[in-house]
This record gives sequence, C-alpha cells and structure tokens, in this order.
Amino acid sequence: MDSFEYNCNPARVVFGSGTIKKVPEELARAKVSKPFLLSTPQQVSHIDILKSVLGDAVSGTFAEATMHTPVEVTEKALEQLKSSGADSIVSIGGGSTVGLGKALSIRTGLFHLTIPTTYAGSEVTPILGETDAGRKTTRSDPRILPAAVVYDVDLTMSLPVGLTATSGVNAIAHAVEALYARNTNPIINLLAQEGVKALANSLPVLVSEPSSPVARSSALYGAWLCGICLGTVGMSIHHKLCHTLGGSFNLPHSETHTIVLPHALSYNAPKVPAAMKALAEVLPDSGGDATRGLNILLEKLKVERGLKALGMQESDIDKAADIAVSNAYWNPRPVERGPIRELIRRAWAGEEARADL
Repeated sequence: MDSFEYNCNPARVVFGSGTIKKVPEELARAKVSKPFLLSTPQQVSHIDILKSVLGDAVSGTFAEATMHTPVEVTEKALEQLKSSGADSIVSIGGGSTVGLGKALSIRTGLFHLTIPTTYAGSEVTPILGETDAGRKTTRSDPRILPAAVVYDVDLTMSLPVGLTATSGVNAIAHAVEALYARNTNPIINLLAQEGVKALANSLPVLVSEPSSPVARSSALYGAWLCGICLGTVGMSIHHKLCHTLGGSFNLPHSETHTIVLPHALSYNAPKVPAAMKALAEVLPDSGGDATRGLNILLEKLKVERGLKALGMQESDIDKAADIAVSNAYWNPRPVERGPIRELIRRAWAGEEARADL
C-alpha cells in the first residue's frame, strides 16, 4: 500500500428523521443559548420551523442568503448579527445559506450549527467560497468548518425533483475528484465510492418517487460522505471550472456542476485509470466505463445538459477558458487552454461527454 496522510475534520454529526427537534440540545451541548438564524428568501418557512423549536431563544434572523456568498450580503448580515446580541449561528438550507453561516462564523468566531436541506456537502468542509465584484475566491481554514451538523431527512422530502437531481450530482462531483486527488488516501477512497453508490442508486428513484423515505435517507447519507471527501482532500479541474463559471457568469451552482462533471472526468480520464475503475464499479450500467456511467445517470435524472440553457453566452466560452487557466493549480492532467476550451464548449452546447479531449 502507498504511503498516505489522513486528517479527520472534527465536526459533530446528528443524522436521522425529525432531528431538527434536537437543535436546542445541541446548542446547550455547546453552551450557547442565543442563536441567530439564517436562510434564503425562498426558505423562510424553515426559519419558522426553527423558531417553533427554539422559542424565545432566537436572537434574530436573516433570510437573504444568496448564491456564491457575495461579500456585500455577508456584510449586511454581519451588521445585523452583531446588533442582535447572538452567541451562535444556526444556518438552515442549501449551500448558499451554509456559505453565509461560514462567512459570518469565520468573521466573528461564533459557534455555527448548520442544518442542510440539500445535498451540497458544504456543511462538512472547512472551505469558503466568496464572490466580490464578479470574482469568486476560495479559502480553507479549520475555523470555517461548522461545529455541528444536524441532518434531518424530513427537511429534504419537499426538495423539488430538479434540485434533488442536480444537488445530488454536485455531491457526486466531490467524490469523483477525491478519487484522483493529489492527497487522496484509502479512507477517502472508501467514502467516495460509498457516497457515489448511495447517490447513484437513490437519485433515479427520487425522480419518480420524490417522497420515498428510504431513497431520501440514502441520498442524504451519500451526500454527507461526499461532503467529507470535499472537506478532506484537494479538488481539481472540475471544481475550478465550476467556480469560474459560477462566479464569473452568475450560473446556478448545482446545475453547473451537473453539466460540467462528465466532461471534466473525461478530460482527466487518461491520467486516472484507478479512479475511473473505482467509479465504474459503483455507477449502475457503466459497463466498466465511468464516463458512460455518468452520461447514463444524467439521462435517467432528466437534467439539463447545456450551459447555454442556464444563460451562458457562446461568446463567454473564451473568457471562461482564459480564467480557468489563469491561476496555476494541481490537476492529474496538465491544464491546457485548447482542450479546456473544447471541454467548456461541449458543456455549453449540451453534448454528451466523450473521452477524446
């Protein structure tokens, strides 16, 4: 066996059905009592649920969390947080809300408990991506990691089918890149395979049976494992491209990940045979070809395959390629503008991924 290093991020996880009722217990465990609640405008109902659980303990709320964590939104929330007298932060929602919670926590040092309602995985990572003047920057710091995560399967039951699919593929992307990360290790490889397997089998069920408690539980479990992968080892070309596309062209996060993933995998495929084999083993109908397995999964999920449908212009392809190669970063295959531009063009056009980049 090859030598490796493994760091386990120190977060507490509570997983189950109806676990939102345990939030007061978790806050008491951390010796905090005045939480400030966060959500997006679309998920104010979740804040109402939290209020019913927490009662008079709530010190304030902010329901303006925004995609890609714009700095100006964080500054507005920070002002309200400071004036509320809160001693803790509770974020409830998807990656946008978790991101805002992280941005506030790292700025204030306050305890952060998060309740994810999608499969983004950000809740178990020490990574924060923020957008300022159209540029998205990402940093990692152990203090960014939420101190506690409460997974309540019940809160995912109403997740729309479309977002269920793309959020789930977003999670799979974390595991895919973990398998060929420069600092990967046997533990993460196991978690990555198990996470992909759980999601690849549950997501197609949820497209036709969105209220299946078994499939919902399996998907959330898989998303947690994939999130651990994201938070433990380095990511490569796929995540770099998605941050470029999302931050520079304001494209929706999970939909962008879903479209780009099979193309990014096909770009790296010649250099990562072990990762391709591991993925093919857990992707149904792959026939031993991981790229084929991903194409078939996306077909089953009936997701959008082209960035042009998300609002990206054909004229943006060159700009995206320029940004993607502008900063040096590790990738198992050298990052070359020509093939990267073609990768982006295929993703823009909505073509199926193929291994000839």
